[in-house]
Amino acid sequence: MNSHPQFASKNTAPHLFEYPRYWAECFGPAPFLPMSRAEMDKLGWDSCDIIIVCGDAYVDHPSFGMAVIGRYLESQGFRVGIIAQPDWRSAEPFKALGKPNLFFGVSAGNMDSMINRYTADLRMRSDDAYTPGGLGGKRPDRAVTVYSQRCKEAYKDVPIVIGGIEASLRRIAQYDYWSSEVRRSVLIDSTADILLYGNAERALAEVAHALAAGKEMAELTDIRGTAIIRKAPPSGWTEIDSTRIDWPGNIDKLPNPYDYQHNTKATVDIADDPSNSQVGLRQLEPEKMAAQMAAIDPNNELQTQGCPAQGAESAKASDPYAEQGIRIIPMPLQNRSDLADDDQVYIRLPAFEKVRNDAILYAHASRVLHQEANPYNARPLVQRHGNREVWINPPPIPLETDELDSVFDLPYQRVPHPSYGDAKIPAYDMIKTSVNIMRGCFGGCTFCSITEHEGRIIQSRSQDSILREIEHIRDKVPGFTGHISDLGGPTANMYRLTCKDMPTLSKCRRLSCVHPTICKNLTTSHKHTTELYRKARALKGVHTISIASGLRYDLAVQDPEYVKELVTHHVGGYLKIAPEHTEDNVLAQMMKPKMTSYYDFKKMFDKFSKEAGKKQYLIPYFIAAHPGTRDEDMVNMALWLKKNNFQVDQVQTFYPSPMSLATAMYFSERNPLKKLSYKSTKLPIPRGLDQRRLQKALLRYHDPAGWPMIRQALKDMRKSHLIGDSASALIPATDPTPARGNSRGGNSWGNKPAARTAPQKAAGAKVVNKAFGDKFESAKKYNAELAGHKTRGKTPEKAPGKSNPHKPAGKPKR
Repeated sequence: MNSHPQFASKNTAPHLFEYPRYWAECFGPAPFLPMSRAEMDKLGWDSCDIIIVCGDAYVDHPSFGMAVIGRYLESQGFRVGIIAQPDWRSAEPFKALGKPNLFFGVSAGNMDSMINRYTADLRMRSDDAYTPGGLGGKRPDRAVTVYSQRCKEAYKDVPIVIGGIEASLRRIAQYDYWSSEVRRSVLIDSTADILLYGNAERALAEVAHALAAGKEMAELTDIRGTAIIRKAPPSGWTEIDSTRIDWPGNIDKLPNPYDYQHNTKATVDIADDPSNSQVGLRQLEPEKMAAQMAAIDPNNELQTQGCPAQGAESAKASDPYAEQGIRIIPMPLQNRSDLADDDQVYIRLPAFEKVRNDAILYAHASRVLHQEANPYNARPLVQRHGNREVWINPPPIPLETDELDSVFDLPYQRVPHPSYGDAKIPAYDMIKTSVNIMRGCFGGCTFCSITEHEGRIIQSRSQDSILREIEHIRDKVPGFTGHISDLGGPTANMYRLTCKDMPTLSKCRRLSCVHPTICKNLTTSHKHTTELYRKARALKGVHTISIASGLRYDLAVQDPEYVKELVTHHVGGYLKIAPEHTEDNVLAQMMKPKMTSYYDFKKMFDKFSKEAGKKQYLIPYFIAAHPGTRDEDMVNMALWLKKNNFQVDQVQTFYPSPMSLATAMYFSERNPLKKLSYKSTKLPIPRGLDQRRLQKALLRYHDPAGWPMIRQALKDMRKSHLIGDSASALIPATDPTPARGNSRGGNSWGNKPAARTAPQKAAGAKVVNKAFGDKFESAKKYNAELAGHKTRGKTPEKAPGKSNPHKPAGKPKR
């Protein structure tokens, strides 16, 4: 779905490049955004207006968020400095560029700092692709929180704006895989003033220009794509109460949401009453409420659940918002016609304290969040944390094509900052000749967080902008050989795919445009992508263009001409695709297409490869240990792999990233996409380290290192017939004899030696992670040695009687 300009005013936004420029525009663009006072002096700057603190090395390239945000702010006239990968053990490195005039912008970088540091099995990674030399340990765990607190310690009166994918996916209470608990919104833990989620150019423009105009941060309450902290919701709004699991489940003794005795007056618009000082208060007509309740609860059963009837005064006392005129409606009434055009409606999620201790309620909150992702109909969300409210404004309006073009046309140098010398930055080397042609993804895969960050609406660049960037690569990138490594984005083949029907788009709450079937309102013609490929190949100096981004093959088969173009010209022998699994029940949990789509695509792929006179092969990617996966499902997939002569080396184990639906499944053992209750069917969850290793070993059934555990598992499942030398067997009955002279401990097949088993936990050792025991403890110990303090597994919070090295002196006031 592309963005469209023809919506009402509340669904439009100012053009990204039509704000009045800040006075410092006179300095012009910098060759590189400065990282030192010496560079600032050369530019003639006495100070920075905005300083970006980031966990990545500074690469001035549009694939790096720091560069995009910095260059965009520079285009608005602001002087922007960069503090990249600062030493977080003191506040001094955060003072390197002096005090910013407007705010600190804080990001963990292109990756979540925890995913960047730990594998899916909680092993510590030894490298970091976003660091010069690929060195690990150059950023802290939970970098947004740590950096923000250090900024506050350096200059306590400077506002802090947090953003990037780490902040974006932690905007509400979220399950934290690394500590095996639900953590608070990062906005609370970081002590930041405002959180920007998604690709935040619009929100950033609003915040920067508002602060430059002299507004206080506390005034910035209604900017799309932001989260803030309130003491209470604003007066005059209608609250949709979604703090309970699927209606009408009686969960526990909560205050009765149907007790409206404090709203017994007739409906009046108090804003029209000059004698009333509370502007915008609205109250519910008792006759209308009685009729609604009679329809839902004819036997008056729900009225007596949860708490006893209360008088008007006690109800007033129990409702902290009674005096503010906030109208509260339970979630089943969310489709009331009188709310259809009401833009002062918000949804209340279950409080942090509730979802922390109630996994089913957490799954419910996750579903509500995902249903409020369409910027054209999403409502604000609010979640209570203690005595504070985390208020999440609706997502930003997607960028139009000319706006996105302008973002990519900013004066990037397309190389790392000169201060890194000849040091290699692996992430840059990987993408330096690739071109991002779009943003967003409407696939809705439950294990992926792209949609939660970039949104479901596809934002596409123009062909002219993309071709210009290819020419820039050809002319500017050192060592360019004529090979463009990718034309893609979150998905290779969603470029300019849009919703056919705008009224439908404005009301749609589907989590995926392609699951369980492709929506009839989705355009599936790939003609724009095919045309782009042809024009790009025709550019002088370009001889090869690869497509490395993931291909949505269930979409591709809708356009055979596109498949033919792809297979004939853009596959260099192998094409990577991601079925993710072979079993229908697991694919349903993933929201991925059934294997029939794979077979349809393979048939086309083989046909067009033969016509092109090429021997080409599909390389499928699969996930082990996804929620809902039984060991028997993995055995079936291993048999499928063997039958089709696949021996995969690179396999992925499910990684519970913050905010994804699959993570909610992992935590709650329920599917949030289905009706939730405490009695609903549990999903099988491969949670323990041994089971996750087994499922990964089954994916690599050909590797003798995993045969011992596979044999035992097959016996336990009463599948011993799959052990032996027959054609139908999965693995042999005995291990291979090591080849002579193989000092590395490999085997005659040339496979890697058996993976070392986890170290045994010492008697009495503390188990930190419920699923993985001392594995995470050893990682924390390494962190402690690196950072000079005892723990980083939890949010930096001051322990009683102990100082906290992460937290600045004095508690910032809100």
